[in-house]
Amino acid sequence: MAKRSPLTEILLPPRAEDESAYKWLYSGLRQQILEGKLRPGTRLPATRDLAREYGLSRGTIVSAFDELKSEGYVEGSIGSGTFVSKVLPEDLLEVRREASRNAAKSKKQQPAQRRLSVYGTSVRAFPNFSSRASRAFRPNLPAVDEFPVTLWAQIANRRLRRASMMQLIGCEAMGYGPLRESIAAYLTRSRGVVCSAQQVIVVSGVQEALDLAARLFLNRGDTVCMEDPGYIGAARVFEAAGARVIPLAIDEHGARLPPRAGHRAKLAYITPAHQAPLGVTMSLARRLEMLEWARKTGVLLFEDDYDGEYRYSGRTVPSLQGLDRNGMVLFAGSFSKVFFPALRLGYLIVPEDLVERFAAAKSILNRHAPLFEQIVLSEFIDAGHFGRHLRRMRELYAERLGVLLEESRKRLAGVLEISEIEAGLQTVGWFAKGINASEAAKAASARGVDLIPLTGFYRSQQEQSRRTREGVQMGFAAVSTREIRRGIEELACALEPLTRS
Repeated sequence: MAKRSPLTEILLPPRAEDESAYKWLYSGLRQQILEGKLRPGTRLPATRDLAREYGLSRGTIVSAFDELKSEGYVEGSIGSGTFVSKVLPEDLLEVRREASRNAAKSKKQQPAQRRLSVYGTSVRAFPNFSSRASRAFRPNLPAVDEFPVTLWAQIANRRLRRASMMQLIGCEAMGYGPLRESIAAYLTRSRGVVCSAQQVIVVSGVQEALDLAARLFLNRGDTVCMEDPGYIGAARVFEAAGARVIPLAIDEHGARLPPRAGHRAKLAYITPAHQAPLGVTMSLARRLEMLEWARKTGVLLFEDDYDGEYRYSGRTVPSLQGLDRNGMVLFAGSFSKVFFPALRLGYLIVPEDLVERFAAAKSILNRHAPLFEQIVLSEFIDAGHFGRHLRRMRELYAERLGVLLEESRKRLAGVLEISEIEAGLQTVGWFAKGINASEAAKAASARGVDLIPLTGFYRSQQEQSRRTREGVQMGFAAVSTREIRRGIEELACALEPLTRS
């Protein structure tokens, strides 16, 4: 039997004083069907329900239904219910076509000019993750197929059954108290962050943390420093705020201090743990330089702990926030890369004197992050599942990175050199001189391989021109070893014509 649409409520138009109940009901239902408000297959309310709601006799309603049925607008029988017809009469289709033509004509009329704000004229969309299956070498994704979904569901089911009335109401703007405690303990232990739970704000991710910081510190025309090449999502936030962006060049030690113009900046965005997109880890000496510069100039540092959880070699370098003694650092991170992107939970650690300001801004922006997900995440961390999952993923990603490096040396030596990064979910491949990254990415895509040219991450043409070779971002975390081998094989074939030319 064909599936029917669920029963729906009907909102009839106001009734004229001299209009009969029958005509009003019949015309109202017919008009809603004509306008598409009652779609084919929609179940109409029972005659008793309509009679009670509108104060009509059942006989009047039955007569209106019978008339609509005879004209082909509705169908059904006693006991089975009444539905909008799946196959509509020809005259109804003609009315719809005429309505569509009229709508098309009306669309051609130019509306009055929109009076957008500065933000409204500056904001640009930031693309979301594609929902297609992962393949070599899609970056910025964890191995979501390895996440313990069953365990997460068990905790979620148990906590939902035990949910209290207060939990169903919500929580304070800063987030669920026990989760803030868990985050503070984890960051202190694993990332060298120095904070209390009172300084933790639960956000939907780093993107929201950036938006909050921009709202609180930037006016149109203010100066912001950010890495070049750098994270596109941060640039979109600063541009929407009307800020002037000064690029910070990247060398083997991480982001360099800005030129003199950057000393007037209000905010500086950096990714010390795993520079986005080059993968460089900022040295301790450079971190101390950056903090001293912030202390002297008053610039607030926004430390995005991008992929900071995943480190495969070398010593763990303390976070900027942990080295800061003057309250000059905002520290942000996300659980999207640790668990799965759809979770939309992260954290922002703010200096004590800024807690109330950020809490107020958060309460206006979206009140608080979804509470139920926070409760589940809190238990997941406290029960030790988070630590075990993180250790397992580090081992898995280290293995996949090793396979990527080994296979590329075998098949792509002299053509593509892949950086041996210390942390993160993706790395960078540098082409031999003369190979264009965009052409290579296009050729690779034709063979089912994803490469992201680095050119899209640069803001300064000067910085881009300094590169003697072009490069691409290559992900490995969400790619199986078998798919990595296939990807390298296909990439070698795709690059062969480019190397000959």
